[in-house]
Amino acid sequence: MMSARGSTPKTLAVILLIGLSSVPRALPYEIAPPTQFHHQSVPILGVTFTQTHQPVGIVMYVMIHFQNRTDHEGLKVHFRKIPGRFGTIARKAVATAIARAAHSANLSTDSWTVVLTFPYSGLTMYGDSLSAMVALSVLALAKGDAVMYGRTLTGTITEDGQIGSVTGVPYKVYAAHSERLDRVFIPDEHDPRDDEWQIPFLMHVSHVGTLEKAYQGLTGRSLLTTTFSQ
Repeated sequence: MMSARGSTPKTLAVILLIGLSSVPRALPYEIAPPTQFHHQSVPILGVTFTQTHQPVGIVMYVMIHFQNRTDHEGLKVHFRKIPGRFGTIARKAVATAIARAAHSANLSTDSWTVVLTFPYSGLTMYGDSLSAMVALSVLALAKGDAVMYGRTLTGTITEDGQIGSVTGVPYKVYAAHSERLDRVFIPDEHDPRDDEWQIPFLMHVSHVGTLEKAYQGLTGRSLLTTTFSQ
């Protein structure tokens, strides 16, 4: 589960009292023309806690910068420490997910540099549920595709290349609905810690189990490039 916490209790209280809706709307998507994709800001679903320790969903954004280098020194993933930070679990999960997703797509990461920015001063992103969304967004940048506006995914990437389950899905879906995101993709596998819940009215929620299905849902394109010989 990913949560956003302030660097101090005072900072957290200020963020929560302002209201969740004021945070993500200040950071719209940044999309370059299809032939020049080097960066994109993508929505991440998470769970935070009120001052009374009640869980609530939240939508925040992560800026992803991608570079295809001329050398072959291996995958390099950098996490900027300002304005916001990424926790240890989040950093490890993202780096692992990028490698697993690229392997499943038959793409080499030897020349890739990925730089991630969490543009919220004084906040830290925890957990691993952002990892699948970030990894597939990186693959989209590498392939010249893009995550479509208003779409997001919560989940991990398992060792065998599937979308892994995460907790807090109901809270995340409700937050996405509140922020008027068009479509949310959630893991096929239900985490037993999440109670039964109802999909909000007119909210488009899709279960995905494979990277191919998740990638198609996010970008409208195929993850695997098929070549034909004559």
